[in-house]
Amino acid sequence: MLKPGIYEQVLNKLIAKELAASEQLVKKGPIDSAEAAKVLADYLAEIIFQGLANVKDKGGQLGDQITVCNALINTMVARVGDIDFAAMTVDRQAQMLLAILETQNSAAAVNEKVDLVRPVTSIAVSSLFTGSVHEPSMFSELKKEILSCDRIDMLVSFIKWSGLRIIIDELKEFTRRGRLRIITTSYMGATDVKAVEALRGLPNTDIKISYETRRTRLHAKAYVFARHNGFTTAYVGSSNLSSAAISAGLEWNVKLTQKDQPDMIKKIAATFETYWNDREFVPYQEGDQQVLQRALGAERHTGGENVIFNFDITPYPYQSEILDKLEAERKIRDHWRNLVVAATGTGKTVISALDYKRFGSENRGQPARLLYVAHREEILKQSLACFRTVLKDPNFGELFVGGSTPESIEHLFISIQTFNARDYHSLTAPDFYDYIIVDEFHHAAASSYQKLLTHYSAKILLGLTATPERMDGKNVLEFFNHRIAAEIRLPEAIERKLLCPFQYFGVTDTVDLDALRWASGGYDRGDLNKVYTGNDARAKHVINSLDRYVTELNEVKGLGFCVSIEHAGYMAKFFNHYGIPAMALSAHSGDEERNSAQRRLASGAIKFIFVVDLYNEGVDIPQVNTIYVPAPHREPDSLSAAAGPGSAAA
Repeated sequence: MLKPGIYEQVLNKLIAKELAASEQLVKKGPIDSAEAAKVLADYLAEIIFQGLANVKDKGGQLGDQITVCNALINTMVARVGDIDFAAMTVDRQAQMLLAILETQNSAAAVNEKVDLVRPVTSIAVSSLFTGSVHEPSMFSELKKEILSCDRIDMLVSFIKWSGLRIIIDELKEFTRRGRLRIITTSYMGATDVKAVEALRGLPNTDIKISYETRRTRLHAKAYVFARHNGFTTAYVGSSNLSSAAISAGLEWNVKLTQKDQPDMIKKIAATFETYWNDREFVPYQEGDQQVLQRALGAERHTGGENVIFNFDITPYPYQSEILDKLEAERKIRDHWRNLVVAATGTGKTVISALDYKRFGSENRGQPARLLYVAHREEILKQSLACFRTVLKDPNFGELFVGGSTPESIEHLFISIQTFNARDYHSLTAPDFYDYIIVDEFHHAAASSYQKLLTHYSAKILLGLTATPERMDGKNVLEFFNHRIAAEIRLPEAIERKLLCPFQYFGVTDTVDLDALRWASGGYDRGDLNKVYTGNDARAKHVINSLDRYVTELNEVKGLGFCVSIEHAGYMAKFFNHYGIPAMALSAHSGDEERNSAQRRLASGAIKFIFVVDLYNEGVDIPQVNTIYVPAPHREPDSLSAAAGPGSAAA
């Protein structure tokens, strides 16, 4: 009796008869013509296996099984008419080809003076390694794979000396004749520089490293042993190159073979080539040791400070597309005021820094005069750090915001509030700046930006925003002749896997909002404040929901977006009362309090920051893994950019 469930089974007469006698509902579909050869071959393999097993069970010998096989092959010759199949009948001696050696070793092999190096597990049939004591160890098989292949490709998140030293002798022997390629990362700071340097010193060895671990984190582990004779094998699973992973740990790895999984081997090879040619993975060469050490140190560092690396920052393909579109707008269409719309987390600031760098090199070869305007101090600080990194100049630019006063205004990062309070436009001529950037340009419809936009006649004006559409209906595109020069919206960014993945949980609210007033595209903030602030039942519901959806409250590094200063203070106080360290921040908080908040969150001193009109946009806090947003409140521009991988938003 066939049991209910989903199937992917060739329908034969036996099954059809059983289904006809059954009252069960049946779903059928045609065999895909493009896949028919593979589907039918797999089906025949099952039948042939059962038939040959029956031959043995009925007392038949190996020769009888070979006779059956050859009869099937001869039938194929007769039906298909391809005489080449006739040469594929099995030899009656019933032997397996185990190796073909180079000419100089053949005589010794025949005399059995040479031990053939080959893995214990089959190189023709896939298998699974689970770390069990009853199966060959992963590292012992890797040693034999290394010595019996023609090319090696390794893809691992990190490389430890403890793991490399186990197989280094075999790799030394292999690289005298074959090519070794390795892709790894600086993720978590787990890689040992000593191990990478040891690999770099091997002949015929190429190493590429990804230093970008925030946006794209490489977790894949694969060891590919290519053989020109069609017996390629690949180990894919959970083992990085460390002693624990390949010798002692309870790691699971599937050994795939080209013989029984050719399509899988092709996909592995193609994906490796894609990574290898991706500019994210930078060649590691002699002299790069300090670069790697700094990158690893930055990954281990939890203080959230900016680190400047002395290697070139190159754009991702989608960023190159935007840069090319900007150049085309200026040089082909003569449009020197342009708006770039890019989802939060896709690197708007990096794009602007690379564009500015190119502009300077094309015009004077010297840094052009730059004015960078934003409405938040945090945005300006991070933007300045980005420009310094891209330009590889730790002294580039100065801040003019809060308590920071510049000594030079050649390359100035200024807040719009300071610009207006100091009447800055009256201190500089209209043509003083060559290049002006206005970040979060959707704010530019406000009256506070009018002096900035009308006073200057810079050669280039670049607007940056993730959300050009405003709730009040004002159109910021009028500053750019109603054009968007280049854009990558949130759906496209998510589709391209450019943003951190997140889980979004919609939690039923305990407050009835039907009676609240609706104004300016949302609930009245005053009304929301009244029903949210002091509502202990609702606040406890928030904590219970966090406990339900997050893995461990002690590991939470969260942001809570509130409707008012009063609401934020209340939520922070309530969380502290229930043993969850929290604090409240707003645009009115002191500089020291705001500057220390991120450090305290990153270090674990507090678990939550409740904010009002803060951190909504343009701020990078990679440590955040949880976000709380009241449903009627305006969300951050991109939750996936604001919070780290696996983040939960309630």
